[in-house]
Amino acid sequence: MIPEPARPEGHFRNFSVLLSPTPRGARLARLLATEQLRSWGLPQERAAHIVAELANNAATHGRVPGRNFALLLYVVGGTLRIEVTDTRGDRLPLPRQAASESEAGRGLALVAALADRWGVAPGLHPRKTVWAELTLPAPESPKPNAPRSGQTCAPYEPPTGEKAPDQAPPLPPAGQTHSRE
Repeated sequence: MIPEPARPEGHFRNFSVLLSPTPRGARLARLLATEQLRSWGLPQERAAHIVAELANNAATHGRVPGRNFALLLYVVGGTLRIEVTDTRGDRLPLPRQAASESEAGRGLALVAALADRWGVAPGLHPRKTVWAELTLPAPESPKPNAPRSGQTCAPYEPPTGEKAPDQAPPLPPAGQTHSRE
């Protein structure tokens, strides 16, 4: 018997995907991240906005024809980390003050406002990773005397062998077969 590897303390969840550096790839990154967070039971709104901005930046400023960008989400303890890696390590993102009439240039300011922490990490040439972290709310413990969910249907009762009016006949006991006569 092979021993099971030791697991880190707390929950560790991760999700990663490679996407094309196009507007469609950026939209898909946001949709996939939102669905993954929903399946994990985590808040989605702030993270979805951050993913949208980082993925859009990767598709716009980090685009190299023929090279994808990567989206990575992982949760360790009470922190969600979002990473977007592209192949333009020579173009580091810099927050800037956008002109009031400009339609662009506010992405990193939005990330900085929504994230608890964010930054840029150089990767293996020619990559860079822009990351953001969100501290997750602590799970609520059940309150005493609070309503709790219970059974939603009648308890299971094994079949008695008798057929109800609109019911298929019961299955034969295990090991017993029917003849085709």
